[in-house]
Amino acid sequence: MTETKKTALVTGANKGIGYGIAAGLARLGYRVGVGARDAARREEAVAKLQADGYDVFAVALDVTDGASVSAAAAQLAGTGGLDVLVNNAGITGGMPQEPSRVTAEQVLAVVDVNVLGVIRVTNAMLPMLRESVSPRIVNVSSVVGSLALQTAQAEPLGPVSGAYSPTKTYLNALTVHYAKELAGTGILVNAGCPGHVATDLNGHRGTRTPEQGAAVFLELATLPDDGPSGTFRDEAGIQPW
Repeated sequence: MTETKKTALVTGANKGIGYGIAAGLARLGYRVGVGARDAARREEAVAKLQADGYDVFAVALDVTDGASVSAAAAQLAGTGGLDVLVNNAGITGGMPQEPSRVTAEQVLAVVDVNVLGVIRVTNAMLPMLRESVSPRIVNVSSVVGSLALQTAQAEPLGPVSGAYSPTKTYLNALTVHYAKELAGTGILVNAGCPGHVATDLNGHRGTRTPEQGAAVFLELATLPDDGPSGTFRDEAGIQPW
């Protein structure tokens, strides 16, 4: 950690919601690592944010690659540590996704990014987070991963999905168990849903802007030290798992 600023890392931050979160945290005074695997897009995002006057830096990060994750952790450790981790990187896995049509390869690819990627990055960053005064872990999830909300409605919540939605259910469960494991350490672990944001992920069919979608994650990243852990929320408040 630096003496004057808290440091945050946002994965998948070169565009969309991740970019909105990175910009929002920087606007709040954080020093922000823009994590992304695409070098050109990563550098373009950093240049744009720096041109707006934000204190950001590039972090080469492929969440599916253990060596890349380790290198990112070493970079952060060498430049002051970490206070806030936002696990945003995610993929849909393409269509079709009906359970009867989705392929095992499709599912494994989505799990590797949306679930295992979160585990790889979180575990690599935990030693630094344990040293932070006010550490926060924020997972970018979705209401399509809520079994309670899915089963409470006559119509499906989002498209029928055998890959993407179940990975968000898995991520929600991980959030709960990280929160349980880290209870008493000061590390608050929460998940949020950005709503239907227009991004590459949905062909820009969403109705909300990335900035609007980022708001709930900025809230979770800046919770007070006595704030909740192990919760799932969207702009309306706490939602069921």
